[in-house]
Amino acid sequence: MAAQKKYVPAPPPVDRPHPDANRRSQRSRQAIFDAALALVSEVGYPKTTIEGIAARAGVGKQTIYRWWPSKADVLLEAFLDLGDQAARAAGEETYAIPDTGDLAADLKTVLRATVDELRDPKFEAPSRALAAEGVVNEQLGREFVAKLLEPSLQLYVDRLRAAQAEGQVRDGIDPRIALELFVSPLAQRWLQRTAPISHAYTDTLVDYALYGLAPR
Repeated sequence: MAAQKKYVPAPPPVDRPHPDANRRSQRSRQAIFDAALALVSEVGYPKTTIEGIAARAGVGKQTIYRWWPSKADVLLEAFLDLGDQAARAAGEETYAIPDTGDLAADLKTVLRATVDELRDPKFEAPSRALAAEGVVNEQLGREFVAKLLEPSLQLYVDRLRAAQAEGQVRDGIDPRIALELFVSPLAQRWLQRTAPISHAYTDTLVDYALYGLAPR
């Protein structure tokens, strides 16, 4: 008579940690952002492709298309994320122009920070590429203005309106036009490289804009 095999119960299943899909997705997104910003800096916007971004990021191009409809959307979100990272590193919870009660000092502080950012290669190359392409690419230009420029310009509008309420800016002044007195010259000088940009330059723009050219 054959011996019966002894029954040994199977060990209980081991709980293995499941991959964190959210963390994996975030890593992929960050890799895509880094790849997009690097490529647009190296080869320019026209030669940057979804395929190139995917290859550099180590993801499939369908992964990119699942999250963004075009390379413009990838690049714009990557640039916004870059700004958010810089704000978090600086300990800033929200974007706002400081209101110390001294309008000139507050504007100079923000414009000096803008100069530092525009001279930082990490920001300069992709922002210059996107701004230049936006001049000839109407769709990209509209998105660049709506997603990147308008939120920043609104901060100036809000600060100038607060200054109006405090009697520091004349009633009847249109803040949207007024901000162009110091923002537009800076943007033009930076884009066209007609001369270096500096803290002294933006300080002077604020003085000219707020106090005019007539003798005091």
